[in-house]
Amino acid sequence: MAKTRFLAIILFLIGAFAGYFDVASFWAPESFLARFPFQLGLDLSGGAQLVYQADVSSLAASEVKESMEGLRDVIERRVNLFGVTEPVVQAEKHGEERRLIVELAGISDVNQAIEMIGATPYLEFRVERPEKERDAILEKQKTGDSLTEDPYFIPSILTGRYLKRASLDFNQTTFEPMVDLEFNDEGEKIFSNLTRENIGKRLAIYIDGILLSAPAVREEIIGGKAQISGQFTPEQAKSLVRNLNAGALPIPIKLISQQTIGASLGSDALSAGIRAGLYGAIAIAVFLILWYRILGLVAIFALLVYVALVLALFKLIPVTLTVAGIAGFILSMGVAVDANILVFERFKEEARSGKNLTSALEDGFKRGWTSIRDSNISSLITAMILYWFSTSLVRGFALTLGIGILVSLFSALVVTKIFAFALGLKRAGRISSFLFGAGFKNLFINQ
Repeated sequence: MAKTRFLAIILFLIGAFAGYFDVASFWAPESFLARFPFQLGLDLSGGAQLVYQADVSSLAASEVKESMEGLRDVIERRVNLFGVTEPVVQAEKHGEERRLIVELAGISDVNQAIEMIGATPYLEFRVERPEKERDAILEKQKTGDSLTEDPYFIPSILTGRYLKRASLDFNQTTFEPMVDLEFNDEGEKIFSNLTRENIGKRLAIYIDGILLSAPAVREEIIGGKAQISGQFTPEQAKSLVRNLNAGALPIPIKLISQQTIGASLGSDALSAGIRAGLYGAIAIAVFLILWYRILGLVAIFALLVYVALVLALFKLIPVTLTVAGIAGFILSMGVAVDANILVFERFKEEARSGKNLTSALEDGFKRGWTSIRDSNISSLITAMILYWFSTSLVRGFALTLGIGILVSLFSALVVTKIFAFALGLKRAGRISSFLFGAGFKNLFINQ
């Protein structure tokens, strides 16, 4: 009994800490925990949604996915440079079309964002600046006279227009990932001259003004092929290849839809979602107490822990909350309560068969597990299908629902169970028969 009550206290404290973590950004904005705010979607924070149609007609079928990912990366960098907080850029397939969905929360100048996004990705190669010039620029930067000039590299004439393709390779000895570059005929000559003139120096690769890599030139490279090696992880090398190909072979895009949501509308939607969640939680709590009495109160404490843990996960993953996502979370609360109800009903059946309260509750959890497992697995399958085969709007609903269902299993079968057994159930009398009954009936246990 002492061990069970100790575990109950630990779970309660975990729930209390998770709850504080959830509200830290509102109650204690200066604390460390406030660095993890909720990420609100466009429909809750206001901003703009831009839908682009990508022209992939000139690409082979095997190149479409990689090119779309490269295009997404380039546009994501652009909107990040624009200063948008937590932009959402997603590549989607709509029928036979390839589309790019760009959500810019809290943006004020939509036209400028459209202009920046629609620009052609720019790949360039830069050579090292002479030491005297570099030192002079650095000295100027100390006094604030030159803050925008790059002190280390000078643009060359070799740009993405001369790059034929980039590909991922691995060193046959060390198995380290490398990036292979191949230029067209004109680029082959320019690259050969650049490497001959800069042996022992670095040749920097930039996309949209952002430094991607700066390998050292060991010798003149002829044949129009080069290899970039370094301390790459496979994912970093793959990302570099994707970015290089995107810069060399930009996919034409066309703006086909533009939607602007005011900040006040987003605030109203957020307030409505919070109110809906609170009203739903209160209604559930009232029902549980009136119908299941003591066990209903136990379920409420377990539900509070559940809510705190789910919201904490939304912050940590992080999950971008939308109106649909809030709806999925509220629905998952019902799923969590439903698991408790299944256990409580099984408990009543076992108690009325003549078992003592402790044995009846233990068997109630055991017998209720099968129904809880089957119903939750079917709900999880539905959530997975919605997530993988739907658009971003429905994905938010499916993701929050799926997370809520997984946590509800822990809440019902661990938290509720420990809280219930921590009460120290004994033999049933008139009072306990009423307190552990349900509805308008007592347990009517004759022992």
